[in-house]
Amino acid sequence: MKRSIAVLAVAAALVSFGAFADAGSNQPVSNSYEYGMPLDVAKVISITPASNAADCQVGTAHMVYVDHQGQKHEVDYREMGNCSQQ
Repeated sequence: MKRSIAVLAVAAALVSFGAFADAGSNQPVSNSYEYGMPLDVAKVISITPASNAADCQVGTAHMVYVDHQGQKHEVDYREMGNCSQQ
């Protein structure tokens, strides 16, 4: 009786570790945007501007969004820095 309880406890522990492993692999993978690539954006979660946004240089920005089916996506894209002509 005690042996079967121990076997069940070990099996339950292994199943729970597998669930945690699956949860970690469910994270969105960041893709690089290419011109003409279709994006299904229902809601933008966050946008991180390029680190050189104050320069007159092109940099890489990052956007996290949710599509119309509720799937979370991440995309990197190139953007022009926000510089003013004086």
